[in-house]
Amino acid sequence: MLTIRRETAVYAMSPENAPAARVPAGETLVFETADCFGGQIVKETDKLGALDWSRINPATGPVFVEGALPGDTLKVEILKIDLADQAAVVEAPGEGITGLAASEENTKILPIENGCAVFSPALSLPVKPVIGVIGTAPAEGAIPTGTPSFHGGNMDCRRIGENGTLYLPVNVEGALLAMGDLHAVMGDGEVCVCGAEIAGAVTVRVNVIKGQPLPLPFLVTPEHAMAIYSAEGLDAAAEGATLRMRTFLMDCAHLPAHEAGMLLSLCGDLRICQAVDPNKTCRMEVALGVLEKLGVVYP
Repeated sequence: MLTIRRETAVYAMSPENAPAARVPAGETLVFETADCFGGQIVKETDKLGALDWSRINPATGPVFVEGALPGDTLKVEILKIDLADQAAVVEAPGEGITGLAASEENTKILPIENGCAVFSPALSLPVKPVIGVIGTAPAEGAIPTGTPSFHGGNMDCRRIGENGTLYLPVNVEGALLAMGDLHAVMGDGEVCVCGAEIAGAVTVRVNVIKGQPLPLPFLVTPEHAMAIYSAEGLDAAAEGATLRMRTFLMDCAHLPAHEAGMLLSLCGDLRICQAVDPNKTCRMEVALGVLEKLGVVYP
């Protein structure tokens, strides 16, 4: 099995990035990832303000997937996420939402023990690994790895984890898939500007779907299917996620437009993925049980 080393990291998604590897469609491979701090925070005396910001949000890759052409869809099955033995969380004035009220910088190191992130002697949080940054190259220009957009990127969606399948747009030949910014655990919103940031390794299988039959980025988990959308403001992100899921119900469940909208209002869940990045990200999710009754089949 091919391993993509974390030393190949990029800091922007771009068609100009040289591929770290070329793989055929259907290949299973492992992405080693650094944490979002680039390994600069290892103890609680390490503070956010002292970091080298040119090393923030490294994404391992990119990987060129043979047969992927502009206008296609890259299917990424997330098979396994292995985590390092400790995570870091920071809060600082001006960073994220809680930073609006913070008066000083603080760092907390969370040991990973027995499948939990140890927050304090009284509280351990069950680990649920998340890929914060995952995306393909845009058709032109460079998008920083810290910014989510139509290509994926720093969506910080806590549903993007083990046993999920993420569909991403192919904008350039080979797609140029890169990923990083793992979280051991993270709540919706990522309100203090980070989750439990951690290094690790992600095992995925990549395939190419001709055309774009889904509103992208699109995620299917064992429980839900969801459209993910990033925009400058939360209102626009919420609207984009909702309307794209409405389109999905019309195209893939063959519902009339008015019924698609009604159904989302009855059993769709509109959620904030993150509210702290340069673009904000929302998702509209529908339970798979509902979609199965409508005869939806995923590519």
